[in-house]
Amino acid sequence: QVQLVESGGDSVQTGGSLGLSCAVSGKLYNTYAMAWFRQAPGKEREAVAGIYIGTGIKRYANFVEGRFTISRDSAMRTLFLQMDSLKPEDTAMYYCAATSTSGIFWSRVGEYNYWGQGTQVTVSS
Repeated sequence: QVQLVESGGDSVQTGGSLGLSCAVSGKLYNTYAMAWFRQAPGKEREAVAGIYIGTGIKRYANFVEGRFTISRDSAMRTLFLQMDSLKPEDTAMYYCAATSTSGIFWSRVGEYNYWGQGTQVTVSS
């Protein structure tokens, strides 16, 4: 019954910016963490950024290199990912995920049981 819907993906040039959103609907209680993952064709899904809801602590993959910012609008039940200085290597389908399980490792795909269908980000040179 829980549904996550991503939006904001687009095609941009190198150095451009995009803001992704993930709207949460349905009965998702006591959310412990939310995260953004991405997956390029032929590659495995990888963690991009995560946020622990209770503490506000944020985590980022090394390849982010300070270019992205994850945030959560608790009132509107929306997860955001602001992406700046985009590179062609960032081209992928971006997914949001959520879990109510405490004590997880944020970057592990298996920790999340709620997923959106993804939004495509394409960065051209």
